[in-house]
Amino acid sequence: MTQVRQLTAYIESFAPLAYQESYDNAGLIVGDPTAEITGVLVTLDATESVVDEAIAKGCNLIVAHHPIVFKGLKKLNGKNYVERTVIKAIKHDVAIYAAHTNLDNVAGGVNFKIAEKLQLQNVHILAPKSQVLSKLVTFAPIAATQRVLEALYAAGAGQIGDYKNCSFRTEGTGTYQPGDGTNPAIGEVGEYHEETEHRIEVLFPTHQQGQILTALRQAHPYEEVAYYLSTLDNQNLEVGSGAIGELPEPLLGNAWLSYLKEHMQLNLIRYTALPTRPIRRIAVCGGVGSFLLPDAVRAGADIFVTADYKYHEFFDADNRIGICDIGHYESEVFTKELISGHLAKKFTTFAVILSETDNNPVRYFI
Repeated sequence: MTQVRQLTAYIESFAPLAYQESYDNAGLIVGDPTAEITGVLVTLDATESVVDEAIAKGCNLIVAHHPIVFKGLKKLNGKNYVERTVIKAIKHDVAIYAAHTNLDNVAGGVNFKIAEKLQLQNVHILAPKSQVLSKLVTFAPIAATQRVLEALYAAGAGQIGDYKNCSFRTEGTGTYQPGDGTNPAIGEVGEYHEETEHRIEVLFPTHQQGQILTALRQAHPYEEVAYYLSTLDNQNLEVGSGAIGELPEPLLGNAWLSYLKEHMQLNLIRYTALPTRPIRRIAVCGGVGSFLLPDAVRAGADIFVTADYKYHEFFDADNRIGICDIGHYESEVFTKELISGHLAKKFTTFAVILSETDNNPVRYFI
């Protein structure tokens, strides 16, 4: 049987919690991580009606995009929908997990799902994050270099974009004199020793530091392993906000709006004046995306597709780019497909079900 913690660990392998924004509350919100899973219900929002659906369908785990608990709860007496949802989930032993901005901020995540729906090509992160990469420098005897590197690679080091097993090494001479009580792998206690070594350098995601150092110590022959770490300002092109890509063929004006409406299954689009030039380069951000407008402009996007634009923010387009606000729910609803697709491929001993509950709080009169 599969426990809740095994499933959540899998989600965090492709959407690490370390990549969520500081204001967020992704992770296991309600439930016992050691509980055995009977079924998983995937939804955009975990609401009371979704908990009812989970109970009816025999699912004891809800995986949502938005955290039902976003701010601190000081009391649980059912005075609002958040407290009522949590109380009902606890009463019926239904766990609730949320993969939110951590899933937004990874290549292949929420924004890449939007890009997939729009059939965009050459898709990449719109605003990559910096200071989420670190560099490890260590020193190993020549004969142990490959063993150490393989252990570091297996732990998650050495990945740069689509390239793996990346490292740099230089040869030099290490010196040491083992003291009393030591057990040197090479050399003798009390005797000065020189050893030809490789200086090894690898990059790794900063949040994986613990497992990288554990792998280093386990694979390294020395009793005391010399190393140092540094945080890099380099952008991690696999982590960041938004996405950008190109349409298969350029479109003009209303043809673009029809394309967007069809592919995102929309009832309504709020938009600024569209470019008169052919529209080809599209930037996207699920949910609130106005903070990314400068990045979309710098990246040469013709159109920025996002949600939750305020009236005065539309003026910021300033004839440089077209803004298409498609609605928060509408921009992220296909996240259910994204999550369920991952889970269904990995786990086969229980059902992974897409929620049928329509919990979009916004209605349109057309």
